[in-house]
Amino acid sequence: MTMDLEGWNDRYRAGETDGEPTPLLAKMAGALQPGKALDLASGTGRNALWLAQNGWTVTAVDGAPAAIEILLRKAATEKLAIDCRVANLERGEYELKPAAWDLVAMCYYLQRDLFEPAKKAVAPNGMLLAIVHITEPGEEPTSTRMKPGELKSYFQDWEILHYFEGKPADTAHRRSVAEVAAKPARSAQL
Repeated sequence: MTMDLEGWNDRYRAGETDGEPTPLLAKMAGALQPGKALDLASGTGRNALWLAQNGWTVTAVDGAPAAIEILLRKAATEKLAIDCRVANLERGEYELKPAAWDLVAMCYYLQRDLFEPAKKAVAPNGMLLAIVHITEPGEEPTSTRMKPGELKSYFQDWEILHYFEGKPADTAHRRSVAEVAAKPARSAQL
């Protein structure tokens, strides 16, 4: 099952927008020296805006044109320069250049085949941050929910700085999540 971009466009056109930045992103990125950040599946830009406000050079990518229109308006209002791109990630419409980003964020978006390209896009001293919904007891994994422990398996060869599974501190999301913040292992950088 692919994501329903028209459904997301309709939600955004009806006034649904993102609120505050994801707490994990603010915590982890706030501890880093600002650099180049890539926000994949950015929605209306809660994370992209926070990053730009905090000195990061940000590229935000989302497949819903309505989300990017809202983000562009918000960025203009705040006089922030954010490189906003409409691209269907499932169709590979945005090329992730190797070692180009100090931070790659994939928050509340699951596309299993995007993890490897996203990892390759992280600079040697950079970080990848991902948050996905996970199944509840009795549920099977789907295209939008991983099974517990699955997210961590994508980062076995990386240095994991943060890992959590359970109900998120971000009360806007009522489902259980898996969160990871990781960077390339030192041996991979040599």
